[in-house]
Amino acid sequence: MSNPDLLSAFRELATTKQLERGELRDLLRDGVLAALAKKFGPNVRAEIDIDEMTGKIKITALFEVVEDVEDPSRQVTLEEARFDDPAFQVGDVLERDVEFAEFGRTAVQAAKQRIIQRVREGERSRIREEFADRVGELLMGEVQQIERGKIVVMLAKFREAEAIIPYREQNHREHFHQNDSIRAVLKRLEETPKGPRLILSRGDPLFVKALFKLEVPEIQQGIVEIRATAREVGSRTKIAVFSRDDGIDPVGACVGLKGSRVQAVVNELGGERIDIVPWSSDPERFAKLSLAPSRVARVFSDPDAKTVQAIVDEDQLSLAIGRNGQNVRLASELTGWKIDLYSSREWLERGGEGPLFAPLPPVRAEEDEVADVPLAELGGLAPDLLAVLDAAGYRAFSDIIDLDRDEMGRIPAMTPEMVERLVTLVDELSTDEDEPAEAKGDAAAPSEPDAAPHEEPHEEPPAAEGGAPGGEAPPEA
Repeated sequence: MSNPDLLSAFRELATTKQLERGELRDLLRDGVLAALAKKFGPNVRAEIDIDEMTGKIKITALFEVVEDVEDPSRQVTLEEARFDDPAFQVGDVLERDVEFAEFGRTAVQAAKQRIIQRVREGERSRIREEFADRVGELLMGEVQQIERGKIVVMLAKFREAEAIIPYREQNHREHFHQNDSIRAVLKRLEETPKGPRLILSRGDPLFVKALFKLEVPEIQQGIVEIRATAREVGSRTKIAVFSRDDGIDPVGACVGLKGSRVQAVVNELGGERIDIVPWSSDPERFAKLSLAPSRVARVFSDPDAKTVQAIVDEDQLSLAIGRNGQNVRLASELTGWKIDLYSSREWLERGGEGPLFAPLPPVRAEEDEVADVPLAELGGLAPDLLAVLDAAGYRAFSDIIDLDRDEMGRIPAMTPEMVERLVTLVDELSTDEDEPAEAKGDAAAPSEPDAAPHEEPHEEPPAAEGGAPGGEAPPEA
């Protein structure tokens, strides 16, 4: 191979392997040194000069002049040196130019092997650096092949990385073919004799979290956080969300406008049902919310045994249990507590004490504070509307919270536009944000109840924030 051909081959290598120019020069020098070692011996010394413009490689082997040669790869006798120049003395260095054409087949093969080894080492190092801190991130690629149950993926932005989706990390309701585009979450980086391997997953709850992070800007910004997940692949997922900003509803943020955000996740999961519930540090409240879409009447907890007993009305029992116990099983996994379900009748038969259905919860302290706040301090009322309300004797939020639209319209000097502003203010300050949301297939509609075996179907409960009756679009996030 001539020098220009050699340099052309190396430039192609640099392009395909994404090597820097400096790395390319080092690889070339390493290869030439390997060829010299094969020709002269393992301890050979040489100067290698590469002209990137012309493709010329100048190789100069260096030999120390000695009386008696102990290492032929780096030493030469005084007598032999004086054939080139009679002025040589012991201790001088003989420089001998080596033409590339002098390398035999074995030396060239040695150079090739050294370069391939260095390239592989560089690739492995880059893969470790690139992906060591990216566990849990969503990666995109193309199905390269499917062999013995595992899917081999060629990543879009790091094609040389070995990435696979093992059989146990797949959703077995999905079917992929060669050259199909695919997305998966990076579950771990695994070391093998051939280098690092990326283990991807479409069956882990991490995949659902990564999809929501992609679709929900509030999660990307760290405002909304997914605190817990529970999943049965291909069937149903529950996630518990928490907002660091009291002004942002975490459930609504994940549902999106008309269910657009959760629907995008549902579509990627092939119609897998998703329940979105608010996270709570109170285990009883969290367990109650986690059993969505069923309505739970009472809960009792045993912190020592990490067990929650939940009582539901008769018509809610099959919904709380779910098909083959799925709903209560996922709720237990989501909360980390064992949940025992009882119908109201069964609870009474077992000797349940106290009122079966809890009274309405007391108004929260913050709601009391809002109700007692003078209207002038709320900051959401224009001066003209504030003046009309004050003239009619409405001076605190508690005075207007129970007024309906017609009663507001009958206030003297109240215009329809003022009524709209007042209704909006009351809704904003009195809306309960703790209702769960659910999505299945069409994220705009609540999921159908999961009937337990041999039980009659029952009425659907009122839709939570993620859905609306009759397939209507859910409220905006």
